[in-house]
Amino acid sequence: MPLIRETIVTTLAADGTPHLAPLGLIAGDESGGRWIAAPFHPSTTLANLRAVPELVANYVDDVRIFAGCLTGRRDFPLLAADHVRPPRLAAALAHAELRVVAIEADEARPRFHCETVFEASHAPFRGFNRAQAAVIEAAILVSRRHLLPPATIAEEMRRLRVAVDKTAGPREAAAWAWLVAALASPVG
Repeated sequence: MPLIRETIVTTLAADGTPHLAPLGLIAGDESGGRWIAAPFHPSTTLANLRAVPELVANYVDDVRIFAGCLTGRRDFPLLAADHVRPPRLAAALAHAELRVVAIEADEARPRFHCETVFEASHAPFRGFNRAQAAVIEAAILVSRRHLLPPATIAEEMRRLRVAVDKTAGPREAAAWAWLVAALASPVG
């Protein structure tokens, strides 16, 4: 299995509108200089990468951003990137600016092979707690709830809730609540 790094990516629509989305970037090489973005079809991220073949991988520790992107809370401050058109998250601890260098066609999940053109660190990483990891896993479940059986999601959420109950701070608790509410609403 390849290394997958969970990030918040910023892409741009053809009209210049920025879009934030959680996306696991697949390591394209050992050095970390190449990454593969494989957004599902249909998605805004996919349409944007076709229109503007650049993205920013934002490395964050505030899991509210992951949960927010999946629950309609995308109004996070952005800053200009240094070498690509999509902006970066102001809250990013670090970010990498990527350009698409090749595209592998696929009906369900095309693969955009990217090279890193710039990286920067903005704040120290102080480590994750178990609740942060649980929220990211729950966010993945929310993003795939149209693909997974409800019983599987319910069982995983019960298991993940233990870490949230034991280790969550206010940010993690808020993110968890947003995801739980999203799972209680109809898929659509």
